[in-house]
Amino acid sequence: MTIPNILTILRLLAAPGVAIMFLFFMRPWADWFALVLFVLAAATDWVDGYIARAWKQETKLGAMLDPIADKAMVVIALMVIVGYSSMSPWLVLPTTIILFREVFVSGLREFLGDTAGTLKVTKLAKWKTTAQMAAISVLFSQGLFEHYFGMSVFGMDDALVWEILSGQQEDVLGLSWKYSGMIWSGRIGLWMLWLAAGLTLMTGFDYFLKARPFLREDK
Repeated sequence: MTIPNILTILRLLAAPGVAIMFLFFMRPWADWFALVLFVLAAATDWVDGYIARAWKQETKLGAMLDPIADKAMVVIALMVIVGYSSMSPWLVLPTTIILFREVFVSGLREFLGDTAGTLKVTKLAKWKTTAQMAAISVLFSQGLFEHYFGMSVFGMDDALVWEILSGQQEDVLGLSWKYSGMIWSGRIGLWMLWLAAGLTLMTGFDYFLKARPFLREDK
């Protein structure tokens, strides 16, 4: 049980913790706890790898658990985000692409068995994971802005909200920055998620090409 392995195990345990936050806490506290937990867990993905290399503590257990922890974090976090969203196709489609790829590559590795070493994690795959985690963090923050904006406009009619946002009325409750944060974090999060989905497709196709020689009938 080296320090890198302990960090990896904590990241693995944090994955379901993101969803559990929404079972035991009301919003926006659930959003805050989920965001902080996810960001801290994502940071350990870099820290445990750096320590393992620097201290020469790379182990088979760590090599096995690390990609599992990453996939669990991404899959569960995306499940929570989609579940609390308006089911926009612009969100559901890249999420579907990411989930399909993760299942597909996991199935490839399971089928290849002892030869699964041909599907080692590439540098592009690491960038893919980084893009996924960054996108998810921004989308979690979008939920926070959305909730605080909704709390601030509760009881107001649409005309009054528009007058405040357009500058015709004094913005005492800070509606403008909450609305801007909600819109831009949502847009940036979606752009980043689509980028992550593109990288995900590329890495999935790369792994499939590497696995093709082992899928031939004459092997």
